[in-house]
Amino acid sequence: MAAATVEICESNGTTPTITHNITNSNMGSTEAVNLDPVAYPITPGTNSFEKWQRIHVTDIGTSSKIDNLKVWRTTALGAEAAHKTNAREASYDGAQTFPTGAGEGPKATDRSATYDYTEAMPTSTPTGANLGIGGALNGALTAAGYSDYLVHQIQTTASAVAGATMTMNYQYDETA
Repeated sequence: MAAATVEICESNGTTPTITHNITNSNMGSTEAVNLDPVAYPITPGTNSFEKWQRIHVTDIGTSSKIDNLKVWRTTALGAEAAHKTNAREASYDGAQTFPTGAGEGPKATDRSATYDYTEAMPTSTPTGANLGIGGALNGALTAAGYSDYLVHQIQTTASAVAGATMTMNYQYDETA
């Protein structure tokens, strides 16, 4: 059996530009894929730029479907920082539309009311899907294609402590 080929992609810019098979999900004070957080730290009292990422099945292989998408982070953030996301197991708001046009694209401002990333990023494996396909948590990919966007951002207060490191985790089910 040939397993499916899966990668994480990130969209940036106002057009957007899609970078396939990213090497990290580092958050920072600029809009960039594969970001160096030392060069672009998040200043206490500000937010990171939003990350707009998707799980991308580039080849379904001999599998019949990919589904049950789960995302979470491990390790804790520093004090007075929150990791906000649209990933959730209940009351999923469907697929988010990438912000395009002049002055749009990922931002360092809190646009959670517009793009629905108000939930805290889970810190352990979710019990069920928390990222959709085709706007629904029970969606599936049966050929090459993308998940819904995972939108996430680090938000800090002026009292935030610098230096937190976390690991993003992505999981899915693959049916033969």
